[in-house]
Amino acid sequence: MTGTEELRSVAPWVERLARLGYAAKALLYGTIGVLAAEAALGPRGKVTDTRGALRTVGGQEFGNAFLVLIALGFFGYAAWRLVEAVLDPGRRGTDWKALATRAGFAIRGLIHGAFGITALRMTAGRHSGGGNQAQHWAARSLELPAGGLLVGAAGLAIAGYGVYQLYRAWAAKLGTQLRLGQAPAGLRPWIVGISRFGIAARGLVFCLIGWFLAQAGLRHDAGEAAGLRESLRAVAEMGRWPFAAVAIGLAAYGVYELVNARYRTIRVQ
Repeated sequence: MTGTEELRSVAPWVERLARLGYAAKALLYGTIGVLAAEAALGPRGKVTDTRGALRTVGGQEFGNAFLVLIALGFFGYAAWRLVEAVLDPGRRGTDWKALATRAGFAIRGLIHGAFGITALRMTAGRHSGGGNQAQHWAARSLELPAGGLLVGAAGLAIAGYGVYQLYRAWAAKLGTQLRLGQAPAGLRPWIVGISRFGIAARGLVFCLIGWFLAQAGLRHDAGEAAGLRESLRAVAEMGRWPFAAVAIGLAAYGVYELVNARYRTIRVQ
């Protein structure tokens, strides 16, 4: 069997697992958003991050089974992103913009592969530690030569990604990535509106994460770094309604990821 034939034989499985990965992301962002919204609008709920959402899912009935499915989804999503980065099935090319996009795919693949490993570790009772993970990694990075520059650059890159997400929410043509023609006509405006709201909320959170990380690099102080959970707490300090809006937006992003699981155009060859 040739390499092309082997790729074609595994392509359907990669696509199915990538869609499961989108569903896993939908579950986690939905959990984060709903818990935060409950904290903003009532006495229940809590502010958490991806690991906290995984722990919440794992604590439910049949939680370990869900964690295994989430891990499989993340591994499939990671495989798809790495295929996009290396084999370029979208025919983006090799100019600087295309290479930057493909590098971003590779980074997302590695990050989601790590999320899959975290989910599997939780099924074995090996929970990842709590605390501010951003501060932990910032502290380790600041120990490196030119660590402040590295952390600051990482913060600017994350903030830049957040700004890009805000741009996507305003100007993105979702039809280029989603097969919305397959969705019921009455639902399409709702899908677009909810998706834009969710993308914007996530973009704002990434801007905050990047800002705090850039401050950590500039001041050479890991204590300034903040991850998703800490950034949501910063939003909560702005007031109840801004916090509620961002929380509901993250839940909306979960809906957007669920739409991706169903209607996303996924190329693997």
